[in-house]
Amino acid sequence: MPAGMKPLEKFLKKQTTALTRAGGFVGGVADKASGGTGASRRRASLSRVVPFFRETSPESGQAREVFSPDSEDPPSWPSAAGTGPVSVPGSANSSGSGDVRSPSLSSDEQSSEASLVTEGGGTPLHPDTPDNLTLAVLDSVAGKRFGHCTETLLDDFMLTHPIFLTADRLQQVLLQQFSLEGDRGGREGERREEGRGGGGRGGDEDVEAAMMDAAERKQAVLNVAFRYLDTYRELLQEEGERSNCFPKELYLCAVQELTRYPELVEDVLKLQRWTEILHCPSEEEKESRKKQVRPLFRHFRRIDACLQPREAFRGSDEIFCRVYTPDHSYVTIRSRLSCRVGEILALVREKLQYSEDQPVLPGNLILVAVTSAGEKAVFRPSDEAVFTTLGVNTHLFACEPSELDSLLPLPEEIHWSPGDSKLHDMSAEEVSNQLVVFDWELFSCVHEVEFVCYVFHGEQSRWRPLNLELVLQRCSEVQHWVATEILQCQSLPKRIQLLRKFIKIAALCKQQQDLLSFLAVVLGLDNPAVSRLRLTWEGLPGKFRKQFQQFESIADPSRNHKSYRDLITSLRPPLIPFTPLLLKDLTFLHESCKTFHGELVNFEKMHKVAEMVRIIRRYRSSQLAMDTETSPSHLQTKAYVRQLQVIDNQNLLFDMSCKLEPKDT
Repeated sequence: MPAGMKPLEKFLKKQTTALTRAGGFVGGVADKASGGTGASRRRASLSRVVPFFRETSPESGQAREVFSPDSEDPPSWPSAAGTGPVSVPGSANSSGSGDVRSPSLSSDEQSSEASLVTEGGGTPLHPDTPDNLTLAVLDSVAGKRFGHCTETLLDDFMLTHPIFLTADRLQQVLLQQFSLEGDRGGREGERREEGRGGGGRGGDEDVEAAMMDAAERKQAVLNVAFRYLDTYRELLQEEGERSNCFPKELYLCAVQELTRYPELVEDVLKLQRWTEILHCPSEEEKESRKKQVRPLFRHFRRIDACLQPREAFRGSDEIFCRVYTPDHSYVTIRSRLSCRVGEILALVREKLQYSEDQPVLPGNLILVAVTSAGEKAVFRPSDEAVFTTLGVNTHLFACEPSELDSLLPLPEEIHWSPGDSKLHDMSAEEVSNQLVVFDWELFSCVHEVEFVCYVFHGEQSRWRPLNLELVLQRCSEVQHWVATEILQCQSLPKRIQLLRKFIKIAALCKQQQDLLSFLAVVLGLDNPAVSRLRLTWEGLPGKFRKQFQQFESIADPSRNHKSYRDLITSLRPPLIPFTPLLLKDLTFLHESCKTFHGELVNFEKMHKVAEMVRIIRRYRSSQLAMDTETSPSHLQTKAYVRQLQVIDNQNLLFDMSCKLEPKDT
């Protein structure tokens, strides 16, 4: 393992390049500008979520990775065709029945999978080409096939089509199908079945498809188009005029057909509204968004901005960010969130050109991310949206390639000052309330499609999972906040008091169904630098020690995280899940089943991916009641929780721990 690589980074690195991100980290190793590749880099936002992904073997007492792809007995998964059994060794879902199950689903959540099984016992869409799958979905929506599960089938297709079918191709197929007459559409379906060698529709169904009413076919195309527009609305709005071409073209085609098919009038009016929705925002809306300051946790601070409710980030949003030079001076740039590294460097060069502290304009600049532990990652000029991939205490540096080895973390990131925590003056109830509210805001901003983009596309994704990456940052931040507050406290009685408060905060977060902060706090208390403080833990009352042991059992990864899964199955929306585990489940599903058989898409895999996304949708199916109190103490706690000061250098945390309680004590 390279020096400084975190265990979860090693764990995720085995999942091929699907989860890699250009500009990410491979801990402790400077990725040289000339030789770095996206496959060798890791997202830093997950690098600290370590204990939850490891379990201890009772025989050896050694930590081992759970379900490692390199293990001798890998878990059983669906066959590439999606018809084999799925069983996870040691999990609550394991059985000898051969049921098709996803490792992420509890028994209750898996029950809905049965809705996609036809009376003959087969799956509704067996492997086929992307275009043919689109036509099969149109047939289903037109009411000619799989009528009892059309809604689920359409949802599966919409949530996962970017994996196997580009948006441009989908739009092209829909436009072509709308222009076809009904009998031509039926013959197309017949040819499709013959090309697959039969085994699909029966002869009666072929005849029925051939006689399909043209109006029904066109309405089916429009219904699929409306679902596509609704699912990807934010993405399409980002793309502006390019995305607006599709509804415009479909609208013009539909208008021409109105004289022959007057029953399409309502759909045509709906299409017209969609063209207006996707049209470029008004100047007033543009100006309003420009005035907004979009804070990204620690990369640029504005207390008044952090108190505002979080909104979903868009790639076109402009943010402020500091970019440092090797001497630790910096320039502040204003940049689009999705802009390329080359554009960031151009802005930096322009700023340096007018800087009095920079008499000589630097030559060939590179952009480097430097962590508080001194780890470096060089971004490529073509990398995009790098701001949300930065770790908690990671900063951007612009330098010449020859200066790369001389880059050092900022002084404030490698030094610490002992002192009393502000937490002593805040109630556990108020802090936990603010944690829950902020987590809900962040989680609500994540579009459900971002989970699919994060796992299945990596740097090739058409839509960057900006908001999901911020949730992962938050999880890491809360863990290190717990360790930082305890290890900065020099007084043993006050340290014990802080320990009690954090356990109470965890209990309150669990009670309010915020499992993200609940487990982040538990993992923070399990940090080796904190767990080794024997005198501090011995001073904890027995009631709190017993309660924390119960919390640790929920974080136990054994039997496929059975304790956590049992807990979350018993909860009802709204709730905030532990997001890294969702991504772990999606990653294993992706890596354990083939997406394609040659040119044929494994749609059973697509169904399982969509099932997991629907679980996330269910978590947010009810709205969390938000606290709107505005007293000075309330606002002070709110600002504190949203701008946590943390130390994320594990070596520094361990040194702090040893100074508090030396090893010989």
